Amino acid sequence: MLHLTRVHHIAIIGSDYERSKRFYTEILGLKIIREVYRAERESYKLDLELNGQYIIELFSFPNPPARPSRPEALGLRHLAFAVPDVEKAKKELETAGIEAEPIRIDAHTGRRFTFFSDPDGLPLELYEE
Repeated sequence: MLHLTRVHHIAIIGSDYERSKRFYTEILGLKIIREVYRAERESYKLDLELNGQYIIELFSFPNPPARPSRPEALGLRHLAFAVPDVEKAKKELETAGIEAEPIRIDAHTGRRFTFFSDPDGLPLELYEE
């Protein structure tokens, strides 16, 4: 059996690099660790952290193919972020022009959560801790 210790990072490819960069840094508040342009691949790679933990690699590639990514599509279902107050976080998203679903209650934990999307429709969740 492998000895996994934690999730190292999540890689995301955006269709519009600057729009995705703004969303993940200015709307979600992730901090830039490093940004590299790889000329041979015509691609940016942006490393982002949350509270000192390396969490997301944001890529740009010329003409990436579309992939279904709604929560019930095959593959990655969604990326969830923990928040102390989901209602407050939802209002902050909406103030920034980001639409979020109505808040729901997890039937097993009693915790509140909501879904919203990044600029390319990747389903994201806010889950109240």
